[in-house]
Amino acid sequence: QVQLVESGGGLAQPGGSLRLSCAASGFTFSLTAMNWYRQVPGKQRELVASISRYGSTNTADSVKGRFTISRDNGKNTVYLQMNSLKSEDTAVYYCKTRLGLTDYWGQGAQVTVSS
Repeated sequence: QVQLVESGGGLAQPGGSLRLSCAASGFTFSLTAMNWYRQVPGKQRELVASISRYGSTNTADSVKGRFTISRDNGKNTVYLQMNSLKSEDTAVYYCKTRLGLTDYWGQGAQVTVSS
């Protein structure tokens, strides 16, 4: 079955960095676009970054120049490198993919940016 498992969340100071990982299984990872979303309590889930099967990327304006999405098809893993973190980046971050008409989500990783 499809599984997405995030890791790498935690506490960072403003201006600091964290790297999230999402290990995927149960589907042909190299042929599938991957996404990172985030959600703050009481708000809608927000698309942060996407990477196509070919490696082309898109990032939200709110994180552009600070966050980078990448993938390692040999490890079936997608990453989100987060630099210059701000307090407003505090959220639960989710890995997501779509297979056919079905969206699959990871369990989420908490990122807290605070001094």
